[in-house]
Amino acid sequence: MKYTIPLLFLAGLAQADPPEITGASAQQSGVSWSFSVTLAHPDTGWDHYADGWRIEDASGAVLGTRVLAHPHVNEQPFTRSLSGVQVPDTVTEVFIRSRCVVDGWSEDLFILTLP
Repeated sequence: MKYTIPLLFLAGLAQADPPEITGASAQQSGVSWSFSVTLAHPDTGWDHYADGWRIEDASGAVLGTRVLAHPHVNEQPFTRSLSGVQVPDTVTEVFIRSRCVVDGWSEDLFILTLP
């Protein structure tokens, strides 16, 4: 029983730092869009790292998802892009949500007004 409190404390630390979206940009090319997103996350290795981000519309519909296939322990913050995203003409802003392998999809949204 003496290990309960320390283990609960450590469990809380694992969920303390969702990937933070520190910047994003969008560029239209014909009928599709390209997005570049910069993330910061205290990746520790394969056990805990930012593993993706997605573009959503105001209703929460997913317009595109960028999978991050490996940790970026020594590359923080880092930027990755996704192209070929279909965004309806009526959409003027999108919402970007990050994800990590431990905590899943973040509740925090980065709002990006389309140029």
